[in-house]
Amino acid sequence: MQTASTNICERLCNKPICDISLLLNIPQSTVSGIITKWKQLGTTATQP
Repeated sequence: MQTASTNICERLCNKPICDISLLLNIPQSTVSGIITKWKQLGTTATQP
């Protein structure tokens, strides 16, 4: 079963950071940080 966040990720995965930033109305640095965290840890959850 897919969640809303999965669907968003599938739609956004091939878009440049600036497009994602504009679409979600958040800073590019936030988008970049989230992508980096996902690539390094495989999750965006807060770590202990």
